[in-house]
Amino acid sequence: MLKNYRELNVWQKSYHLCLLVYKVTKEFPEDERYGLTAQARRSAVSIPSNIAEGYGRKTTSDYLRFLYIAYGSLCELETQMSISGDLNYIIPDELEKINNVISEIERMLKALLRSLEKKTAGL
Repeated sequence: MLKNYRELNVWQKSYHLCLLVYKVTKEFPEDERYGLTAQARRSAVSIPSNIAEGYGRKTTSDYLRFLYIAYGSLCELETQMSISGDLNYIIPDELEKINNVISEIERMLKALLRSLEKKTAGL
């Protein structure tokens, strides 16, 4: 049994993705500070935050709800990173690295969601 949310691999990966997004967006143009930079950072922060908050809730249904919010934020971040790449704000190697991490987190979140949904269906 896990002691806390920090032991979840999906939380760890999403936390590191968040740090990576902060580093990458630091290089975005100044005029994007309140646009794409802020939005990408909010999306990135939302992923591990919602995983943690859901973990701390009392019911599995609450946990599932927060995991779905995290998944939505991940999809939002993926879109924002694609836009950033198309605007040449991110070099292709960095964008590929971010997209690979996003894909990995997506697989992990989907697996966790399936597992929890099976558990609630069996009750």
